[in-house]
Amino acid sequence: MAIWHTTPTLEQLNESAAGCMPGHIGLEITELGDDYLVGTLPVDRRTRQPFGILHGGASVVLAETLGSIGANLAVDTAKFYCVGQEINANHLRPVAEGEVTGTARPVHIGRSSQVWEIRITDPNGKLNCISRITMAVVAHGGQ
Repeated sequence: MAIWHTTPTLEQLNESAAGCMPGHIGLEITELGDDYLVGTLPVDRRTRQPFGILHGGASVVLAETLGSIGANLAVDTAKFYCVGQEINANHLRPVAEGEVTGTARPVHIGRSSQVWEIRITDPNGKLNCISRITMAVVAHGGQ
């Protein structure tokens, strides 16, 4: 059974991010399952650091984007919206080329907070980053 309040198309999700950071660095949402969200990020001139490998901040952008989208899809957006409170990331191995794939799954979906885990893998399927984001669930109008 799906955890989502709404199920937009992948095209709608990608259009909403096209004009801001995720779109500028080539992030693409590729799958929306019943309880998970998948996105990809190219490892290229936009996302590499000076040593030629994926910038850790780019991994965090992927993680935060997936966690934020997931959290907001899991609430009634007519009443609530979700914002990031804390994010961490452990960078486990470098990636120099190709694209990385992030999969976000909820650890906890509560009335006032959510916790999401995002696992980012390299083109060979090896884990290169694991991240966790805590999202605050905020009522519209401060209710």
